[in-house]
Amino acid sequence: MKTIGVEGKVDELLVCLGRDVERIERSLSRLNELRTLVIKRDDGALSKLLESIQAETDRYKSQESSRQSIRRELADALGCDFKQMTLSALESSLPRAKKDQISRTKAKLKSLIEKLKKEYLSTLLLLSECSRLNNLLLRSIFDLGRTGGIYYSADGVTRRHTDTGFLNLQF
Repeated sequence: MKTIGVEGKVDELLVCLGRDVERIERSLSRLNELRTLVIKRDDGALSKLLESIQAETDRYKSQESSRQSIRRELADALGCDFKQMTLSALESSLPRAKKDQISRTKAKLKSLIEKLKKEYLSTLLLLSECSRLNNLLLRSIFDLGRTGGIYYSADGVTRRHTDTGFLNLQF
């Protein structure tokens, strides 16, 4: 391919990466919204959020396919292996103006990915803590998996309480 063809593909890649930036920003927003809705216990809004996330999955697959296609075409045009065609490798073979655009986009993506990792971890910790608390609550209500607690009276005598669950499951 000629330099003009490569620059055209780079422009296509920049548009594609711009859509990736927007998608990551939406993902950050959705993780914040997810944590808020879990804390508020808003099941209806959580269901709507899940539906919107599932709807975006198809768009993401199309976006990923487009990006990989452009990447493959750039690798062929520049005579390098597809696996070696990274933004850093692309930068080294471009004129200054395009190189600067790629550098800015790469920096933006890198910072957004770092934020996404932090937000994902925060969401994961919240959901795992909710799960742990729900399990504790269920165990205390139904007294599941216990052989009975050991309690000590004021004079040091031990007593076992095996029937202290909130619900009696016997008919």
